Amino acid sequence: MSKITTHDQADIQLLSFDIDNTLIDFHTYKSNFKTAWEKFKPKNVLLTYNTGRLIDDVLNLIDKGILPRPDYIISGVGTHIYDFNNNCIVKEFNDVLDDGWDLKSVEDLIQSIQHPISEQPIRFQHAYKRSYFFHDATPDLISSIEQDFAEANMHVNVVYSGDKFLDVLPKYANKGNALQWLLKKLNLKTHQALVAGDSGNDSAMFDIKNIKGIVVSNAHEELYKYTKHRQVYHSEQEQGDGIVEGLIYYGILPEEAKIQCDIDHSEDFFIKKELDSVASEDDDEKVALIKEGYVKAVDALKKNITPLGFSACSIKDNVAHGTDENYYSVWARDGAITVIGALPLIHKDEEIHKCARQTLLTLFEHISRSGQIPSNVRIKDNVPDYSGVGGICSIDSGIWVVIAFYEYVNVTKDIKFLREHISAIKETMRWLGAHDSNNDALLEIPEAGDWTDLFGRSYNILYDEILWYRSNVCFGRMLEMLGDHEQAGEYIRWSQVIKKEIVQNFWPSTQQQLFQSVSFAEKQFTLGDTSYLIAQTTPFDFSWRCDVLGNVLAFLHGTIDAEKAHQTFKFMLGVGVNDPFPVANVYPVVSPGDPDWRPYYTVNLLNLPNHYHNGGIWPFVGGFWVKFINKLGLKDVAILELHKLALINKEGINDEWEFTEWAHGTTGKPMGKAYQAWSAAQYISACHDLKIIKK
Repeated sequence: MSKITTHDQADIQLLSFDIDNTLIDFHTYKSNFKTAWEKFKPKNVLLTYNTGRLIDDVLNLIDKGILPRPDYIISGVGTHIYDFNNNCIVKEFNDVLDDGWDLKSVEDLIQSIQHPISEQPIRFQHAYKRSYFFHDATPDLISSIEQDFAEANMHVNVVYSGDKFLDVLPKYANKGNALQWLLKKLNLKTHQALVAGDSGNDSAMFDIKNIKGIVVSNAHEELYKYTKHRQVYHSEQEQGDGIVEGLIYYGILPEEAKIQCDIDHSEDFFIKKELDSVASEDDDEKVALIKEGYVKAVDALKKNITPLGFSACSIKDNVAHGTDENYYSVWARDGAITVIGALPLIHKDEEIHKCARQTLLTLFEHISRSGQIPSNVRIKDNVPDYSGVGGICSIDSGIWVVIAFYEYVNVTKDIKFLREHISAIKETMRWLGAHDSNNDALLEIPEAGDWTDLFGRSYNILYDEILWYRSNVCFGRMLEMLGDHEQAGEYIRWSQVIKKEIVQNFWPSTQQQLFQSVSFAEKQFTLGDTSYLIAQTTPFDFSWRCDVLGNVLAFLHGTIDAEKAHQTFKFMLGVGVNDPFPVANVYPVVSPGDPDWRPYYTVNLLNLPNHYHNGGIWPFVGGFWVKFINKLGLKDVAILELHKLALINKEGINDEWEFTEWAHGTTGKPMGKAYQAWSAAQYISACHDLKIIKK
């Protein structure tokens, strides 16, 4: 997540946040905001609730421990200001509202509206506010109501939100005017305030000149449209989690404020088993091997430095035969994953930094006219190849480069580099988006069109859809860095559509209502539930296999929440995807006779059961696996897995610490090329993620 400048961070002194479906879920009151705020609350930042609820209602939420104690409450859609610390209404503000307000005249005019309307319960009404249920009103109808009030010489404020709530208020009453009045009273400037909301009645806050804002991912379209030209942060998370995310972006809360899950899973059988294993081992010995592996990983990574960028494997230490010469290339996928893994070294090692930048440049130089990033560029002659096995294009190569470019710019803050290449990246996003041929937000992937290029997956593939979601977020964040908030919001919003489609299509549940199903695959889902995102779906069938990398990336990239990720982790532990080493790429493997078996799996004996993409152990995936566990809050287990990852990276074919490409899924014997760049880079990244190596 990119952050704004230090000057802007230090400038914010007042927060003005809506409550319902912004800070808390309206129906369940669920929220992590209170926990994060009370633990990491900064000094000299005032917290204000700006809500349609009345004061007593808000005070009740505070008394019940649902919301933290604020400094001020702006209630009734901007009709009262309450000083929480002094336990009193700010009466001076109500003097402003009295001008031209006639409650009876408001009620009389509302009765003449020719559209179904009903009063909201008495607890939502007070002397400066009349609230109604007014479903599915058109913009023209709302405009006509405003005109009716104007013709009756009644200068009131009409606020419509959520496609069903109509509020009539004094002409100076709305969330924005009340906030501006409070800022003036406190002698604060508008640029010193940060607002957040989810619906149309929050728009007045965002309308204030120079105001900064957070729009949560569950916001109504009406607020998105209203704020698209404004300086706002579009969160990836919903409600309270989205607010915490935005506060981290603005530098008000630290990164540690992210709360993944407040449920203790340490007593779950398989997790407890792993924790018991941790307790019986020598921590110092494990950490010593991990640190030794870190030094060796840096050495292995440097073996892959070439004038064009990171090679897939060390050219000097591997002998190429036939198509193996492809390894002597800068691969888009391998290179991007290597760049991401090497980011902790960017400010430490100029040689590695230069190579990471050059990797991206080499790929950018060969983007096709249509926006396709090459699958690889040969190092010996700088010639690009846009296809993979069987002449099939690699869809995920371009997606990984978009993600890596964002991650690189986010760490280096090299805005000049970003400006130079943002147009090309925009063309790449268009090229990728064209693979959503039926406009359902998910990409259609050809068989052998991603990293498992000798494995029979096609159409909607979990791994690729997760990356597609993440690339839309990353592109949106890059546009944010350049100040293009309108386009940034479009991509962040679209990413949320992709996320919802992923969960709906890849997390089968018998709870789905059959009559709402729209495809054969969805109907079959009612046969059972899973504890993980399934590997693929097509209009005609689906695969119940567990794609380990796809599920790991789903949580790391925020596509699923912590509770689903815990379920997935328990499943993967239970079936032993990390045994003997982390981690096999798929469970269960495909065996001859299985409907998913392909004759070409025997080519070069690569995809036999427990080989290569058919259940082989991939150390680069193991690096993501370790970070996945650490994000779940299970650091002790993550260290145990990192130790096992060190062991497999040490287990070379000819020498120790070869960081080989992959290993046999059951014997753990290393196979493939030695000194793989992405194996070394993701090991480095995992060490930093666990803070075993200090930055």
